[in-house]
Amino acid sequence: MTRAKDEIKKSTLTALWFMFLTFPILVIRVNTVENEIEWRWLNMAGIGIGTFFLSMLWRYMIRRQEMGTKTDKHDQLSLVQRLLLNRKIFFSAAACAVVFTLAFPHMFSMYQTSIMISALIYVMLGLGLNIVIGLAGLLDLGYVAFFAVGAYSYALLNLHYGLVFWIALPLGGLLALVFGVLFGYPVLRLRGDYLAIVTLGFGEIIRLVLENWNAFSFGPSGIADIPKPPFFGIDLSLSGTTIYIFYIIVALVIFTIFVIHRLQYSRIGRAWIALKDDEIACQAMGIDKAKTKLRAFGLGAMWAGMGGVVFAAKTSFINPASFTIWESVIILCTVVLGGMGSITGVICGALLLILLPEYLRAFAEFRMIIFGAVLVLMMVFRPGGMIENVRQTYHFKKSPDAAPVDS
Repeated sequence: MTRAKDEIKKSTLTALWFMFLTFPILVIRVNTVENEIEWRWLNMAGIGIGTFFLSMLWRYMIRRQEMGTKTDKHDQLSLVQRLLLNRKIFFSAAACAVVFTLAFPHMFSMYQTSIMISALIYVMLGLGLNIVIGLAGLLDLGYVAFFAVGAYSYALLNLHYGLVFWIALPLGGLLALVFGVLFGYPVLRLRGDYLAIVTLGFGEIIRLVLENWNAFSFGPSGIADIPKPPFFGIDLSLSGTTIYIFYIIVALVIFTIFVIHRLQYSRIGRAWIALKDDEIACQAMGIDKAKTKLRAFGLGAMWAGMGGVVFAAKTSFINPASFTIWESVIILCTVVLGGMGSITGVICGALLLILLPEYLRAFAEFRMIIFGAVLVLMMVFRPGGMIENVRQTYHFKKSPDAAPVDS
């Protein structure tokens, strides 16, 4: 009873404080036509009541989270994680997703298909950044720089040398990989906030170089008339080209998922996870810390480069304004909200963050407020993301036929 009174008291104080803060904005209204001041007390009452109940709900959820710790690890797994661990359900869901994806451009309009292409590009970028942050634990805030390297590599190689999309696609990935290694080498000794600040500066340097080096990148004017991917020399219509690019990015996403899944459970992936958990212990086990970090930066950047090539082919126009720090933040949010280290989580996070704003244009004025609120709620109640990564565990079972060991 005492605790309930304390909770009510705290929620009441929160409501009063919020009413005080919003009083000049929501209550006072100046009518400049009639030179009168309107007092909207109903708004103040609504804010107070709403804040009180939201505060009570917040405290209730926090209390449930604190009391909801369980000892059994299997019970801690969410419903989605348990379904993913069930092979039959997982493969059935994957087959349904593949069928739906293949039929998507024929079921929906060209506009919906174009939005889905953008979402799948961010899925690819999120999976690439997941290598750097989710597996290796290296906070990279300049990831958009490799995205820009891939896009400009296709645009400039096509402009000066006439290279087509299919040749520029692997070259864009390789160039981004080289930039990732070159960028990773000077920051091998950094970690945490210092690494984040340096990577942020690197991303801004690349954008400013592209914006001011007119002789190389055409500056703010950008590069236009970037050709679409060719289809065996056949001229496709606008809708046909959109569908073709959709299937290309779907194939690239599937290839990305396959490669990253294999990397995650390979020797390199285990080295990345060890590096993320404890750098000193990782080095003490004989793992070359420098090579492990460079591999993470290089391979993560490669997927961003290929995503940039597809982005340039889709939009047919690029300029430095497309590669701001905000893009890095969006890609980072797809990894954090989806679940660091979780391939399924990153895919869900990217689709949610890219598709949801498109379908909430009616709430465009409140979009950033909603986005910030979702981030806060996720960090408090689901710090591991929507779908947390489940590490494989190995149990040693003694054979019944094994001979007893003499002490």
